[in-house]
Amino acid sequence: MITFLSHFFIKNYKDYNSPQVRQSYGMLCGAVGIALNIFLFIGKWLAGILSGSIAITADAFNNLSDAGSSVITLVGFKLSGQKPDTEHPFGHGRMEYISGLLVSVAILIMGFELIRSSIDKIRTPEPIECSPVIIAVLIASILVKIYMYYYNRTIGHKIDSTAMQATAGDSLSDTVSTSLVLLATIISQLTGLVLDGWFGVLVGIFIFYTGITTMKDTIDPLLGQAPEKNLVEEIEEIVLAHPLVHGMHDLIVHDYGPGRLILSLHAEVPAHGDLLIIHDEIDNIEHELQDKLNCSATIHIDPIVTDNKEVNEMRSQIEEITRNLDRRLSIHDFRIVEGPTHTNLIFDVAVPFECKLTNVEITNLLKERIRNMDDGNYCAVIQIDRVYA
Repeated sequence: MITFLSHFFIKNYKDYNSPQVRQSYGMLCGAVGIALNIFLFIGKWLAGILSGSIAITADAFNNLSDAGSSVITLVGFKLSGQKPDTEHPFGHGRMEYISGLLVSVAILIMGFELIRSSIDKIRTPEPIECSPVIIAVLIASILVKIYMYYYNRTIGHKIDSTAMQATAGDSLSDTVSTSLVLLATIISQLTGLVLDGWFGVLVGIFIFYTGITTMKDTIDPLLGQAPEKNLVEEIEEIVLAHPLVHGMHDLIVHDYGPGRLILSLHAEVPAHGDLLIIHDEIDNIEHELQDKLNCSATIHIDPIVTDNKEVNEMRSQIEEITRNLDRRLSIHDFRIVEGPTHTNLIFDVAVPFECKLTNVEITNLLKERIRNMDDGNYCAVIQIDRVYA
């Protein structure tokens, strides 16, 4: 249904990287979610009243809260599509993350309330009624929620939306919860055991767990998380494809919402090169990054000596010493400054956050090993940079 509607309501509906297309998909999925959840609420509420089941009634109000969550998602996509202004020069893209966070909070509240009401039902159990109509309503609800999970997850992946991933997780929890309600209803009908409250607690726990999981997925980009590995690799591939660039480091990616990436990096270029030619090449790389990744890029030029045999050999030697300390470490901005009593080896070390060694430990170990080198009186001047990977 979403695919069918997108043909009519979304221009260039296959251009998933376009901010306008992303916004349109988010609003369309939100509107469909509102309609389906209201439909499910009415059907389950009537089934809950007829059967006297607290689990079915609670599940009905869970769908009503889902309709509210779909409203939040729709509004979030609408607000995130606003253009940058004086107060928000980087745009409003993080509103999408905030809407996903609000959906997660709604899931947590519903899970808590369901657990509380189910415990009351355990204390004072009441027999529940079962009929083909009630069973049919529950089965229909499960099928609808499976479909909602599918389209939210599929579109969420295509447009890279954490808000829609949160909504997909909510739909999955609803599928499981309604399945448990159906199972409790059938068992009660066949055996006479009143399991309504117990199954309600299980449903509530599952919903609460889903809320915690989806909340983490929306909080991480708000706090500022490391970029995806494939994005880092794509940036490196674009930058290092240019012959004038001998290396890159100090990559920083700021995420102001989907399609609103701001990145900066240092590019190592030959110190003896023509400055105007190098500057022109760096401009071309920045434009290429912008065109291919839909981002704003700033590149700092780091001149390095590339035509000095002594410097190249010493750099290779220091790289080997560094890798022997930890294979994940790398160096950059390597320079040699000779003095009357000793020679300074000046360089930066890129250290992944996963490395357990502290900056002080890495510095001291490298200085000691370089000081013990046989072929000179060397002193290491080291700057440590913690990096994504």
